[in-house]
Amino acid sequence: MSQKDKIKWNEKFRSNPELLAPREPSSMLKQFLSKEKNHIDKTALDLACGGGRHTLYLANLGFKVDAVDISKVALDSLKEKIDLDLVSLIESDLDQFSPEANRYDLIVMSNFLDRELIKRSCGALKIDGVFFVETYMDDPNNEKQNSNPNFLLQKDELKEIFKGFEILEYREFWNEPYEIYRMKKEAVLARRLI
Repeated sequence: MSQKDKIKWNEKFRSNPELLAPREPSSMLKQFLSKEKNHIDKTALDLACGGGRHTLYLANLGFKVDAVDISKVALDSLKEKIDLDLVSLIESDLDQFSPEANRYDLIVMSNFLDRELIKRSCGALKIDGVFFVETYMDDPNNEKQNSNPNFLLQKDELKEIFKGFEILEYREFWNEPYEIYRMKKEAVLARRLI
């Protein structure tokens, strides 16, 4: 990402405030976290947090969350909605962001894809920590056909990316109805073993 990307995302959030409106977190993530009742003092990293749907959800469960995004507009909006005792807002170019090793119990990346960032972030999980990724994949039935292929997963790609992790759950599905275009998604919950 670059200064150009920062300007683009700030403008996108500024001109589309509905992107910053409260929304439900991923159902797959909710189902997974509902199995464990105590999240107090656990740590989470929300990469490309945008409007903060996962940041807010995780903080409400008791996680201490580092929420990272390139957009100051998105982070300023999120700042108005959160308890700053539980959430740290980090404005960063994700091309350069490299989280501290063995720090997080959970890492979340949703509706964003940076394969190199995933690789750099895997070591930031504690042993037995879980990485959750949910984003768009290439499919001939996607309504938005001019998407940059660099930002679309291929079928089963997340399984390959997380080879060496325990795959707790993998799904392919059509995106949420509030999104502008009907797009196929791929999601994984993967546990770090070593």
